[in-house]
Parts: sequence; structure tokens; C-alpha cells
Amino acid sequence: LPITFLITFITIFLYRVLNVIYRTGKPLGKRVSPQRPLSTLIVLGSGGHTAEMINLLLVLRKERFTPRFYIAAATDNMSLQKARVLENSLADSSETKGLSAEFMQIYRSREVGQSYVTSVWTTLVAMAHALWLMIKIRPQVVLCNGPGTCIPLCVIAFFFKVVGIRWSSIFYVESIARVKRLSLSGLLLYKLRIVDQFFVQWPQLQRKYPRAHYVGCLM
Repeated sequence: LPITFLITFITIFLYRVLNVIYRTGKPLGKRVSPQRPLSTLIVLGSGGHTAEMINLLLVLRKERFTPRFYIAAATDNMSLQKARVLENSLADSSETKGLSAEFMQIYRSREVGQSYVTSVWTTLVAMAHALWLMIKIRPQVVLCNGPGTCIPLCVIAFFFKVVGIRWSSIFYVESIARVKRLSLSGLLLYKLRIVDQFFVQWPQLQRKYPRAHYVGCLM
């Protein structure tokens, strides 16, 4: 009986995973009103990642993607400051008055130069922290563009889809610095088919990865 139950559970779970992968990227239909604000999680990376994300946010309809939750690595002290500057400038605009934003930090799975052995433990800690944050936020939209910080958050967002907690649409924009091949984060998310829409900024990348969408240079 336990073996039968286990086989049944695994079969149902795998069917659900395949079903979510099949539905990922397809229109949500009537489940989301075109006028209803969408809670949005924005994953920031250090340096160029944050600069590119800020440029992307400048062209979004701010009243549509609200409230906004910014997340950066716990060791990244600059990205959230830039996000606060952006939000302060939006607060001064009459068209975005009353919109809200929150700023959070998350443990990193692996620091630059950290050994792979010790990164196993830090990855588990980061996953637990990401799970707590995702339960707290439960975003409808996830925006990311390459930092490793986004991996546990996207994985948990996908898991939430599988178990029916929340359907989060995940949008990944590969960094403009990636001309010939994807970053490790982009490659993982592309191969695992976790993201709903995958964008690249160079046409040769789109030819190499046909499920990606070429959107031109955003910088």
C-alpha cells in the first residue's frame, strides 16, 4: 500500500509539473483583468544588472505593476539604494502618486570565489530564505535579468504554480553583456523551462536559443 501510494503521488506530481510547463508562457485569459494592478517582484543584481533593470522599469506602466517588491543580495548595498532613488522620483510624479514599493534583501546562494562544497550549505539557506520571502510576497509577476539571486526565487515561484499556491508569471531579460551565449542563470532557467517569457538583446542569441524572444538593446 505505501508503495502504491508513493507511485500514485509521484505520477500526479509529474503530471502537474508537465501541465504547468505546458501552460507556462500562454495567455492567462480571464484569470487576470487587463486593468487590475499586479504585485511585482523585481530581482536586482549588482552593477550592470541593476542599471539594466532600472532602464527596463522606466518604460513599464508603473500603475499596472504595483505594489513593487525589490529584492537584492544581502551583500549588495548599492542596488536597493538605486531602486529607492527610482521610487522617490516616481513618488514626485502626479501620475504615480500613491503607488507603493518595498525593499528586501536575500541571502546569496554562492559568493564570488566561494568553493562549491561550502556553497551547498549556503544554497540551502538561500532557498529557505527565498521560500519565506515568496510566501510573504506571493507576487503575480517576477522580473529578473541574470543575477544568481533570482534562481531560488524563480524555482519557488514555479513550485507554487505546481502546488496551486499562486500563478506567478516569470519574465527573464538576459543581460546585454551576453552576446554569444547565455549566462549561467539564464541557461538554467531556459533549460528548465521555468520562465514564462525569455528575452535576449542580441539576434544571434535568439537564433541559438529559439524559445527566446529578441527585443533589441534595452540600454
